[in-house]
Amino acid sequence: MECVRLVLQYFQSNSESISNGLCVVLALVSVKLYTSFDFNCPCLPEYNRLYSLGVLVVPPVILLLLGILVNRHTGVMMDEWRRPVGNRSKNPAIVKYLFSAMLQRAMLAPLVWILVTLLDGKVFVCAFSMSVDPKHFSGIPNHTGLDAAKLMARVPCKEDAIFKNSSLRKAVSRYVRCYSQAVGWSILLLLILLAVLARLIKPCFDNHATFLQTRYWSNYLDLEQKLFDETCVLHARDFARKNVVQFFEGARGEEVLHLPHPPHIRYHRIVEEEEVQEERLYGITKQEQVDQLLNKWYLCKPELNVTNIAHRPQVCVTWEDKHGQTLYSDV
Repeated sequence: MECVRLVLQYFQSNSESISNGLCVVLALVSVKLYTSFDFNCPCLPEYNRLYSLGVLVVPPVILLLLGILVNRHTGVMMDEWRRPVGNRSKNPAIVKYLFSAMLQRAMLAPLVWILVTLLDGKVFVCAFSMSVDPKHFSGIPNHTGLDAAKLMARVPCKEDAIFKNSSLRKAVSRYVRCYSQAVGWSILLLLILLAVLARLIKPCFDNHATFLQTRYWSNYLDLEQKLFDETCVLHARDFARKNVVQFFEGARGEEVLHLPHPPHIRYHRIVEEEEVQEERLYGITKQEQVDQLLNKWYLCKPELNVTNIAHRPQVCVTWEDKHGQTLYSDV
């Protein structure tokens, strides 16, 4: 239980860990899906390879799209790529880093599906049994009335009556499955070698300080978006509370439920909480002001400088209402 708790704490520590955990879960799901998948080869020369290709390609594409969808780096990358420059310059290296991190995690589940499929060998037997020359094997059924292509296309079908008392089907299946497993292990070995070479060679050509800066600011963008969402939730809750309280306090001509005053200590606590909520609202009291603030955040995010923010000059956008009057100006 202690190990499970530590693993859960790691996956809940930050967004990158959560993305890693989701990709690992997708990889495990792909294995479970394949083991529960009922593979039924059509056993027809014109459809065997098409069906096998669909099984080998379509599920990995779906898993790849799911990996991109659940990866938090995808949203952060698109926000950074599409946002206006405003007061903050863009760094293409950060977008490339986020894209690379997103793609590496998203490709885990598709690669697991392909490797499991090749190591199992059923798809290869269905696709390439027709390419095997039956003359190299014994136990060929006689008087079947089928040519060699149609005969070998029925090899993946265990229940076919033609191979009931023949050893040809097992021999061909074993032969093609060996090729499939060889391809699967070769791909796995190639991926491991590429990963090792990337770890060993990449530091020799890349500036490590630049890499650290790129990783730092990519993590910053992720945390900034997360904190912005949390702050928006707090602000919206306080805004909604003040609006609801104002509605009931300002009701006239209706029967309003008058609640008794709370105790003295509790009253002071409520007053302190209301003061904190007032500070969170930052003087924003209308819907138009909230929209302007959110628009400002999108159009010109603040410069990455936390010193003397209130006194430094800013250049941004002026918003006007439908009558041409200035509602907000940040200059």
